[in-house]
Amino acid sequence: MTAVDPVDSDALLAPGWAGCPAASATSDTAYLRALLDAEAALTRAQASLALAPAEAASAVSSAADATVFDFAAIALRARSGGNPVIPLVADLTAAVGTEFGPYVHRGATSQDIMDSATMLVAARTLDLVLGDLGRTERALARLATEHRDTVMPGRTLTQHAVPTTFGLKAAGWRSLVLDARDRVSAVRASLPAQLGGAAGTLAAFTVFGPAGPRAGGRPAPADTQAASDASAPADTQALIAAYARELGLAPPVLPWHTLRTPIADLAGALAFTAGALGKTAVDVLTLTRTEIAEVAEGSGGGSSAMPHKANPVRATLVAAAARRAPHLAATLYGAMAAEDERPAGAWHAEWEPLRDLLRLVGGAARDAAELAEGLRVNAGTMREHLGLTHGLIVSERLAAELAPVLGRARAKELLTRAAQRAVTENRPLVEVLGEEPELKELDLADLTDPTRYTGSAGALTDRALERR
Repeated sequence: MTAVDPVDSDALLAPGWAGCPAASATSDTAYLRALLDAEAALTRAQASLALAPAEAASAVSSAADATVFDFAAIALRARSGGNPVIPLVADLTAAVGTEFGPYVHRGATSQDIMDSATMLVAARTLDLVLGDLGRTERALARLATEHRDTVMPGRTLTQHAVPTTFGLKAAGWRSLVLDARDRVSAVRASLPAQLGGAAGTLAAFTVFGPAGPRAGGRPAPADTQAASDASAPADTQALIAAYARELGLAPPVLPWHTLRTPIADLAGALAFTAGALGKTAVDVLTLTRTEIAEVAEGSGGGSSAMPHKANPVRATLVAAAARRAPHLAATLYGAMAAEDERPAGAWHAEWEPLRDLLRLVGGAARDAAELAEGLRVNAGTMREHLGLTHGLIVSERLAAELAPVLGRARAKELLTRAAQRAVTENRPLVEVLGEEPELKELDLADLTDPTRYTGSAGALTDRALERR
C-alpha cells in the first residue's frame, strides 16, 4: 500500500483516506511533480513542432525533477502572485540554466500550467479509483451470485415490508458501482490539457517560428521573430494537440480558463461515486446493528472503551465520505461563474476542494473494496427475521390471493382482524388464518411462506449480473 507523503501528512483527522494510494497521488509532492510535468511537456511539444530546440526540451525535462525543488518554499512564495506556478517557473528556469532557460514556460500563463497539472493529478487519481471500483464490483457480483436466493426482509421506511433477497440487494449495490465506474471512466477519458496563453487567444504562440540554432540557444526577441515568421505563424492547433499528447490528456476544443466544464464534470463524477458507495455503506451499517446482525464486516474495528465491540469501520468511513462529497462538489460548481477571460478567485477556489474530493473518493473506493471483499452474510439470521412480524410480511400476497375468493372488502376485513390477533396473541398468522372457515380449502402454509414471495428477485438479480 502506498503511504501518505510524509511531508504532506495532514491525515490525522482523515482516516478515510489516510494511507490510500489516492493520498500520495494528490500530495504536495504529487502536485509539484504534475506542475513540472506540465512545464516539461510544453517545451517538448514546442520542440516536436520545431518551435524550440530539441536540446531545450531535453534540458527542461531533465531539470523538472520534483525531488530537487523545495515545495514548502514555493508554497510560501506563491502568496505574492496568488499561485505556485510563478515561483516554480523561476526555480525551474534557474535549474535549466542560461542557455535553455528562456524556453521554460514560453507562451504559457500560470493557469495553463495549473489547470493542466490539476488534470494530471485527477487522471492519476482516477486510475486508482477505477481499480478499486473494479475490485468492489467483482466482490459484489460474487455476493449477488452466492446469495441469489437468500431471502431476507425487505424494509421500507425502516419497517419490514415484503420479502426480498440479499442477492438482489447486492446486485443493486453493484449496479451503482458500475454507474460510478462508467461516469468516472468517461470523465477520465475526457480530461483535457489547458493551453490558451494570457487571455485564451494563444497569441504568444503565434509569434513562435521554427527554432533555429540561435546563439546560446535562446529564442529571438518577439518582435524580430514575429517579423521573420510572419508568413508562417505557428500552428496553434498542432501545438495544443502535441501538448495534450505529451501529457496523456485530451486536446481541448477551446482554452477553458473560464469554461469550467472539465472541473464540473469531474466534481459530478466524484460526488456521484461517493454517493453510490455510500448507499452500500449505509445499508451495511443498518444490517450490522446488534439487534439485526444480518451482515458483518470481515474485520471490524475496535473500541477504546468496550472490548467486545467490532465496529463496522469500513462502512462508517465510506458513509462519512458520502456526506462530505456533495458540499465539496458544490464549491466546484460555484466556481463555474468565472468572469472575463481569466477570473480572480474562481479557479483559485477549486484547488483545495478538488483535492479533498479526490482524496475522499479515493479513500472511499479503497474502503468499499475492502468492505465488499470481506462482508459476511448471516443467511440464517435473515431467515429468522422473516418471522418477526408473525407472518404479516406476506400480507400483500394474501390480500391479492384472497380478494378473488372473498371479495376485496371481505378479504381486507378478515386480514385486518387476523393480523391484529396474530400480534396480540403472539401467534403465527398462518395459525390464526387456519381458524377461519372461509379459508379451509386454501393452502395457507404456501400462501404465508415468505420464501415463496420474492417476486422476480432472482430474475432481476440475473439480469443485473449480465451487465459488464
